[in-house]
Amino acid sequence: MQVTQTSSQGLKQEFRVVLPAGDLAAKLAAQLSEVQSKAQIKGFRPGKAPIGHLKKLYGKSIMGDVLQEAVNEANRKIVADHQLKIAVEPKLDFPGGQEEVERALAAEGDLAFTVTFETLPKFEVGSFDGIVIERPVAGVEDPDVEKALQSLAERSQEYETKTEGAKAAKGDKLTIDFTGKLDGAPFEGGSGGDVDIVLGSGSFIPGFEEQLEGAGSGEERLVKVQFPKDYSAQNLAGKDAEFDVIVKAISSPKTLEIGEELAKKYGFESFDAMKTAVRGNLEADFEKASRDKMKRALLDVLDTRYAFDLPETLVEQEFSNIWAQHEQESRRANRTVAEEGKTEEETRAEYRKIAERRVRLGLVLAEIGQSANVTVEDKDLTDALVERARMFPGQEKQVWDYYRNNEQAMAQLRAPIYEERVVDHISKLIKINDKTVSREELFADDDDA
Repeated sequence: MQVTQTSSQGLKQEFRVVLPAGDLAAKLAAQLSEVQSKAQIKGFRPGKAPIGHLKKLYGKSIMGDVLQEAVNEANRKIVADHQLKIAVEPKLDFPGGQEEVERALAAEGDLAFTVTFETLPKFEVGSFDGIVIERPVAGVEDPDVEKALQSLAERSQEYETKTEGAKAAKGDKLTIDFTGKLDGAPFEGGSGGDVDIVLGSGSFIPGFEEQLEGAGSGEERLVKVQFPKDYSAQNLAGKDAEFDVIVKAISSPKTLEIGEELAKKYGFESFDAMKTAVRGNLEADFEKASRDKMKRALLDVLDTRYAFDLPETLVEQEFSNIWAQHEQESRRANRTVAEEGKTEEETRAEYRKIAERRVRLGLVLAEIGQSANVTVEDKDLTDALVERARMFPGQEKQVWDYYRNNEQAMAQLRAPIYEERVVDHISKLIKINDKTVSREELFADDDDA
């Protein structure tokens, strides 16, 4: 094997590798000899089939494996000899083309190829002295608990049938049949039977529920609406539609009872126990929101502390993911580039900066974690997998098996856990000042970089 470095530009290192025909032939012979000892070929005693016959039968297939392993061995040797830290899989190029590869497969010629490695940048993590982060915090107040209890009560709202002749009002639950039409013709997915709808809930197309107010049981109504421009079904977005609606039943909401009966509905021994649990859940939500904002502030600081070349391939991969998500959301919202107020070039430039930030911070956190020997415990990974499986009721085993048998999927599951562990480590090395804020400030959305 002959290895010569032909280029070194920034994070890209290129090498020319020549695998001599003699070496390849020797490897092929060794493989054929091993096959001979095990082969059972019709017309020959076990282990006695001639090498030449085996070469005709299996030579090209075996040489394919030999070439693949030889290429892999060359790449490993280059990485080890030059102490390279690889960012992505190396890129191979065979300048001799298919003809040279075929000759190598027949063990009749050398195989020459170039391999390009994109390496990770080298940078010093440095000290975290002097970093001061503000962490917004808010306490759970009694009104917060009361509001949560009110919400839980509304979720379990019970209804009673209205008296004969009563009309539907906001807050009532109606049971309806409906048939939707576009330009007088029914459309797919536009019909339903025995569908419950609470007037004023906003669960149907805007304008639909309001047109049923004042209807009586058994009454038929024609409801005219326009689908929102960002409606999920693009064939309906922005379209005018009509619905033939039959009101089959009307029920009014019973008075909400927020007390012992509500606690029993949710499986608590007492209302006090329910309030304690609700407060605990709210405190966990508040703590998570506080940590998320502290983490965002920390990442902003780290983003400004480090400047180094980024692997182009990693940036391009991240940008492609972000851009694909952007296009998917634009299609779902039926939104054009012009409506966003920016040209496509401007939007692409903005998202590329986001991709660069993500790649830079990912490399920084990985380096910090490696330097500090940050690890992810098996229990943490198992807990995350259990949580992921629970998101797919009835398919838990399939999800579990998929992740357990897919190394890349497990790595994707591990990555956010590892990131949180690194943030925990950094948090111990910097100064964090708590700032008391209101609930609204704590949960206010930040621009997502």
